Amino acid sequence: MPDQSFPVTVQVQRPNGSVEHVRVGTAVRVGDSFRLTFGELAIGTTPDSAPARRAAASSSGGGEGMVFPPYGRSKGAPIAGASVQDLEFYISGSRRSLDDPSKARWHEKERVLLAAMEAELARQKGGGGGGGGSSAPSDDEYFDDRSAPDDDLPF
Repeated sequence: MPDQSFPVTVQVQRPNGSVEHVRVGTAVRVGDSFRLTFGELAIGTTPDSAPARRAAASSSGGGEGMVFPPYGRSKGAPIAGASVQDLEFYISGSRRSLDDPSKARWHEKERVLLAAMEAELARQKGGGGGGGGSSAPSDDEYFDDRSAPDDDLPF
């Protein structure tokens, strides 16, 4: 049986909130174990402030630092300050994902996202804003890439 090799990656969260898996090496199956080979690794010159950012975002409750999922017209845009229409659209998508048992592996992340969007919506509606029309945008206005939120995506 030939040796099997697998990519070794690390998860990196970008400043815009997106997550990327960056390859750092290769794992080769050797019998019952693996031999890891890493590329050149370097330590950055500035300290990572991600824990401080995460703590501030979670304590504010309004979705600061969090971004919308990667679908629709506002994909990747900040949740804080988003329009009521966008918040309602993405909240609906989150609820559909949470109702789908096939997406259970992403439910915890989805609950965090939903809570941030609901908190931002409550903040905006509680602040006297509201602009209340019932002219909900069509799917064509939101889905510029035609990929529906029901795909096997974590959001």
